[in-house]
Amino acid sequence: MDRAQKEELVTSLSDVFQNTSVVVVAHYSGLTVAQMSALRRQMKAAGATVKVAKNRLAKIALEGSEVAHVAALLKGPTIIAYSSDPVAAPKVAVEFAKTNDKFVILGGAFGKAALNVDGVKALATMPSLDELRAKLVGLIQAPATKIAQLSTAPAAKLARVFAAYAKENEAA
Repeated sequence: MDRAQKEELVTSLSDVFQNTSVVVVAHYSGLTVAQMSALRRQMKAAGATVKVAKNRLAKIALEGSEVAHVAALLKGPTIIAYSSDPVAAPKVAVEFAKTNDKFVILGGAFGKAALNVDGVKALATMPSLDELRAKLVGLIQAPATKIAQLSTAPAAKLARVFAAYAKENEAA
């Protein structure tokens, strides 16, 4: 990797650290290429991204960012997972770690807050942004449906009464 490529990588990582809401750092030593590919696919499907970067370059990119405390975790063969959805990257990382014992979560960052392993696992148990939106829409729609049912019920009763009177008048 020449100097220009390193500068480009540092710039892109710096943008990542400035614009993402969550960062997860893990060791990946011993994972096969197939396992790494599976991890990348799972992260991409969840809306998250995985990067393997040299620790020295990642530390340079972390300087001056809100998540600069993550630099202490960058020792050995580390991988950086991040997403704009605060739950996506931790959820995939924790699920992947359950099935792959060589993938070890070290910690991460949520905004300005530092996360240890338990913090990452706690974040992974929370519902995603899309799940929360669906719940809110369901809560909002439920009262509207009940109001619509209540407003149409009296009209239906009146229509049945008028129909009964009409049948009586026809019979008479």
